[in-house]
Amino acid sequence: MNSLEQAEDLKAFERRLTEYISCLQPATGRWRMILIVVSVCTATGAWNWLIDPETQKVSFFTSLWNHPFFTISCITLIGLFFAGIHKRVVAPSIIAARCRTVLAEYNMSCDDTGKLILKPRPHVQ
Repeated sequence: MNSLEQAEDLKAFERRLTEYISCLQPATGRWRMILIVVSVCTATGAWNWLIDPETQKVSFFTSLWNHPFFTISCITLIGLFFAGIHKRVVAPSIIAARCRTVLAEYNMSCDDTGKLILKPRPHVQ
């Protein structure tokens, strides 16, 4: 394979990688917004739950029953983590890191957007 074909292959790989990572960005942004909203709701509900004087006087489950906003948002947050939201909010970074691991064997790397970085060849003496 001559150097022109290799360059074309590298350009095609880079285009496909940048396309794939850029396609993940809108979904990643939505998942981040969902996580932020649910986290803020859970924190707000927790604050209201903790400052309520009745919380100390009743049982734990009664306390949760008295604060449905906190209970629902907490269950939602736990459900989101079981569904894998912690992976979805960093999906492009995971893809780029895995590509860097594979590309390191070929003296290359890539940035977070998928652009290839060619490293100088090591000199063998």
